[in-house]
Amino acid sequence: MALAVGCPRCSTPVASIGAGGGRSCPEHGVVAPLWRTDKASYEDLVQVLSLAGDVPTYVPWPVADGWSIADLAVVGDEGKGAATLLTWTGVTPDDGPVELTVVTEEAGVGLGARCARTDGPDPGADACVGPPTTRVRVGGQMVPLWPITQWTNGAEEWERSVMVGEAAGRWLWLVFRPATAMLMLQDGWHLRQAGDLGVQMVELPFGGTSGSWWDD
Repeated sequence: MALAVGCPRCSTPVASIGAGGGRSCPEHGVVAPLWRTDKASYEDLVQVLSLAGDVPTYVPWPVADGWSIADLAVVGDEGKGAATLLTWTGVTPDDGPVELTVVTEEAGVGLGARCARTDGPDPGADACVGPPTTRVRVGGQMVPLWPITQWTNGAEEWERSVMVGEAAGRWLWLVFRPATAMLMLQDGWHLRQAGDLGVQMVELPFGGTSGSWWDD
């Protein structure tokens, strides 16, 4: 098992700098390394949690039938994480194949903006103003979320929709593909930290095809 390394803000290859584990991106300069798996597995999740330190990796809970973890990524070095990413894939009656990517990150990382295809690295000062569209339960708190953008694929079909909020002092991004899949998000959705699941973490399903955020 090995995680591939890259830039958290783009798909440009990075180069190692010095012996400290830093990376340099031609587009974004010195960056914290992003580590991601080609095919998600339980072993990869354990490694991501180790690298992430106290940055949570959130999973929607309970897991719906037919859904699985298709992609995992973490920004940072051992125990000094700055961001995590987890992509779920499944099928809904209205949209067919659906993809949900959950990113939690420190300010300035830019991984969420990359997935959302917004000008980064953060949502911006005017992103979380006015009444929130919905709320999700994160741990014991209700976290308000606001829509920040929708993208089309050049045709009439909406490609993705993005919700953003702040949980425990970090940005929380939810990116739905296609955009209409956002309709499955209801008040009270529960996001749990994967590392807190205990023995239930072993039962998490893995599989499916992802990587759409990686290629953008």
